Amino acid sequence: EYLSQDEGDLDADSRFALTFFESFGYAERDFGDAEGLAKARNLSVEGVARAGILRSVAGKVQLLQRSELPEDWDPTKDKRLCVWEATQQLIKRLEASGEDSAAALLHQLKTLSSDGDLPGNCRALAYRLYNHCEKTKQAEEARSYNGLVIVWPILEQKAAAIASSQAAPLQTSLI
Repeated sequence: EYLSQDEGDLDADSRFALTFFESFGYAERDFGDAEGLAKARNLSVEGVARAGILRSVAGKVQLLQRSELPEDWDPTKDKRLCVWEATQQLIKRLEASGEDSAAALLHQLKTLSSDGDLPGNCRALAYRLYNHCEKTKQAEEARSYNGLVIVWPILEQKAAAIASSQAAPLQTSLI
């Protein structure tokens, strides 16, 4: 129940992805499975696919794995930004390029004021997914989510350092 209360802070696309993942993982499913979940959330499968987190082709649907997400993702240009995608991208950057790259993305996410507490929701989602993956014996996925949760305080510090370095005036002359 405690973990489920955070679900209310998620956008509709992320709630869909969370339920789909907890039910089917990354397995390919019939369109009808996704359609039922989407309609229950007042969404369309096509809309979730436009959010960039789901593939829907020839009557089959599948959540995109992190490796399938774009390398050059920019949250400031995402027309349908969702917590699920931001969380997956944070993990992707952390695992592929390290803490500095993930912290730079976290800094970007923090600057998006119209999306509430997007970074906090990403952390909460990662924690919930870690718990789910632990219970369902998905060790590799659990490790990825746990990795983000564990390193979060460091990412916060590095993102704050990025913010302060961008805000500090640059002295261009001695006098």
